[in-house]
Amino acid sequence: MQPLLPSDPARVGRHRLLGRLGAGGMGVVYLARTPGGALAAVKVVRAAYADDPAFRARFAREVRTAGRVRSPWVVPLLGAGPEDRPPWLATAYVPGPSVAEAVELCGPLPRRSVAVLGTRLAEALGDVHAAGLVHRDVKPGNVLLALDGPRLIDFGIAREPAGTALTGTGTVVGSPGFLSPEQARGTGAGIGPPSDVFSLGCLLAFAATGNRPFGDGSPAVVLVRTSYEEPDLAGVPDDLTDLLRACLDKDPARRPATADLITALAASPPGEDWLPGQVVRLIARRSAAALALPVVQPTVLDAADTGATAPDPGGEADAVAGAPTVTRAAPPPRPSRRRLLLGAAGGALAATGGGAAWWAWQRRDRSAAAPPGPRPRLTVAVHADLTGAGGAVGKAHEQGARLAVAEVNSRTGHDFALDLVVRDDGGAPDRARTVAEELAADERVLAVLGPSDEACMDAVVDTYQRALLATVAVSPGRTRYVQRVHVATRPQDDALAAPLVAHLSRTVRTRHTVLLADAALGDTAWSVCTRTAEALDGQVRTDRWTVAAATGTEGFRTLAERVVDSGADAAVFVAGPARAALLAGALATAGFTGARLGTHHALAPDFLDRAGRDAEGWVFAAPFLDPLSEESTARFSTAHRERFDGADPPWYAAETYDAALFVAQALTELGTAGVERGALVRQLRETRYDGITKLLHWEASAASYNLNALYLFAVAGGGFVYRGRLADTVR
Repeated sequence: MQPLLPSDPARVGRHRLLGRLGAGGMGVVYLARTPGGALAAVKVVRAAYADDPAFRARFAREVRTAGRVRSPWVVPLLGAGPEDRPPWLATAYVPGPSVAEAVELCGPLPRRSVAVLGTRLAEALGDVHAAGLVHRDVKPGNVLLALDGPRLIDFGIAREPAGTALTGTGTVVGSPGFLSPEQARGTGAGIGPPSDVFSLGCLLAFAATGNRPFGDGSPAVVLVRTSYEEPDLAGVPDDLTDLLRACLDKDPARRPATADLITALAASPPGEDWLPGQVVRLIARRSAAALALPVVQPTVLDAADTGATAPDPGGEADAVAGAPTVTRAAPPPRPSRRRLLLGAAGGALAATGGGAAWWAWQRRDRSAAAPPGPRPRLTVAVHADLTGAGGAVGKAHEQGARLAVAEVNSRTGHDFALDLVVRDDGGAPDRARTVAEELAADERVLAVLGPSDEACMDAVVDTYQRALLATVAVSPGRTRYVQRVHVATRPQDDALAAPLVAHLSRTVRTRHTVLLADAALGDTAWSVCTRTAEALDGQVRTDRWTVAAATGTEGFRTLAERVVDSGADAAVFVAGPARAALLAGALATAGFTGARLGTHHALAPDFLDRAGRDAEGWVFAAPFLDPLSEESTARFSTAHRERFDGADPPWYAAETYDAALFVAQALTELGTAGVERGALVRQLRETRYDGITKLLHWEASAASYNLNALYLFAVAGGGFVYRGRLADTVR
């Protein structure tokens, strides 16, 4: 729910508007009250389309067709003004999520839920087809979930199988990924009830797996797959696979009829458990928010003043222009009283795009909340390498997270307290998978800080995606993960080129730089070198060389001599500490006097120990700051010493502290009544957190939460010295 804008009307027809539920390209959907006090969803067409005769004809047809369908599983139409300016229609409102939203927030539906969903939607489509119509846009966003069953909504492109199209030949009408091959052809011919069955098969496959059966990608690519390739039904329950494959047959004549689907699914009527608990709780919270809306006193308006038709005798709905009188079907059996207390059922939201930002109601003034009592306890986890080769970084994760949890729990009047679960994977991918499965199965855990190791992150990110468990990465930076749960709080490794270039161009003032990519570090080294060369291109001469993974001491001596012979005034080596130390010694022996740079992969005591005096003067680009050297982290450093026996905070501890408080802020904005894993994943993309180390907020264009947290260190006096932030370097 979002507040009304100053430009929004106070009422539409005889409906008093309460707020905005969503907005799309075609119009806006409002939450409103009918004259009798019931809640309604009112769709209002944007002015740009209201004057388009073709669009007005399509909208009027939507009103007529919606009024022709009589089914307990189809959204009931309450009223409409297709000839008003702007045109509008009103449906009953239910706070349940769409199938798309439920899968995003709570994960794929279990087998029983999919069977009931398929049965009821087959019944709904049977009623649609009995009315002489084809829906043409059966998709997850057009099916809402209620406690007593689903509701099919949005008849915007429904029409008779032989009806006249309002779009030109070759135009595809529908939603790619959920439309039939005959729709994909765009001719408008041959689109009958089997087309809706195909779309239903796509929807059920999505509900069962969370994936579209014809994949993602551009609309054109998906349309081609739909027309010529077989569906991917991996993850669909075995006993439903053959049925869904039949629904997705390319030949409409071979697809089952809706009656056959009902028989094949053989689902019992929805009971107390037709939906999983997470979805039920989501419905309950939205129902509570709807019940908390202010009551608007009934208002009597002249029809002439609004352009609306006169009220019906019951006073609940406007007459539907151009539609027959609708006799309401008998309501489905009511759920138990306990179930009703969890959430309201019935009706549906007819939306033109976007979702209802329901949690806005959870964030209203908390001074009117329930009497003080024990704060709810929410759980986050640290998944890190605490005992393996990366133990230092893993322990920094744990220490930073513990300080953040202590900070949250010390706040008086805070809505919740945090519990911390810590799991060690030892830096072993197989062990990391076991840890991820354990955390994913623990329903208390709402987010994971980690893993701290890149190979372990590679091994577990799919497990966390399936569990819709936010995976907040502090230290890994090699791979750009596509999973929505992955929260990258640091720039990718190839961004390390920025501080390298800044130092080379502003401090060294290089004219010729040799860029050395260590094959032992994989693609990361080549990527950083390539980005650096591209940034320097046209300004200075650059040479890019790959250092073979098998290169030993003698090979590094030869390499160093080659660098000297090239006449370069700077050398960049992207490698780990041991091999960077080998090059440091070789360059010193060869008499190289130019600048020597590396990346945080070598920024470790092992480099100092191995290189000795030859390490002096090296400069490193890093994605973490020194908490002892920044004013913003002074209090954190003091708290760390007090908590951990006088020890200075290690690198990545302050960044983990920020990551944990970022999660805590998202939980606060979400509200304790709205806590589900999937909801938190979505909220993290809305939350903006200004921490002690960096600003964290979602950058969709870069698929990252931070692009600028880059720093420089140098070796001086036998130790690492912090040189500052990239932002300070380029001023």
